[in-house]
Amino acid sequence: MILFPAIDLKDGQCVRLKLGDMNQATVFNDSPANQAKAFEDQGFEYLHVVDLNGAFAGESVNGEAVEDILRTVKFPVQLGGGIRTLDHISAWLDKGLARVILGTVAVRDPALVKAAAKKYPGQIAVGIDARGGKVAVEGWAETSELDVIELARRFEGAGVAAIIYTDIDRDGVLAGINWPSTIALANATSIPVIASGGLASMDDIERMTQADTQVLEGAISGRALYDGRIDSREALARLKAIAA
Repeated sequence: MILFPAIDLKDGQCVRLKLGDMNQATVFNDSPANQAKAFEDQGFEYLHVVDLNGAFAGESVNGEAVEDILRTVKFPVQLGGGIRTLDHISAWLDKGLARVILGTVAVRDPALVKAAAKKYPGQIAVGIDARGGKVAVEGWAETSELDVIELARRFEGAGVAAIIYTDIDRDGVLAGINWPSTIALANATSIPVIASGGLASMDDIERMTQADTQVLEGAISGRALYDGRIDSREALARLKAIAA
């Protein structure tokens, strides 16, 4: 069970949004690379990064900040936000990313996702962001009529490394992970699922140690780590204990 610290990039800064609203951004660090190093020093083993501007623009916008992170840390980094072509995917993997997350393009062009997963086995993840159980795209600006499980099942057997599932209605408001929906998704697909959106406290960490959540690959934490609501060392120790 992996606990992924999250760095969301907006205008070159490390921020957290409330409910995915770009106008409700709190800046937590002017140096994303320094924040990444702090997470690495705390003992985290994998970093989750999102280019928020890129998600809206449809192309990488905070590339310089991401490259600074890659130069600064040694642990693996996964990136999502605005990556929409095979050339974009190849370029980022060549720069040292461990995994690329494809969101909007997974809805718009699933064939591209399958081609990328075949070309780069183990390095392509699908980001499924949902509002009211329906998939949202274009930086969460648009909600489709597509069901979350229906989208996930389109990639069965395609070699996708993971699904990052975000409940937008809980993102950035410390409401707790939507465990029922997340676990239902994980049980409905053979692709490993990572929970995202709303991880709020050590109670959520404790929930991650329960038997029914072991179908998940892990969970992503943002604001709760920045606010100190989660003690990173204690959280990592608890999760490591269940793997022992």
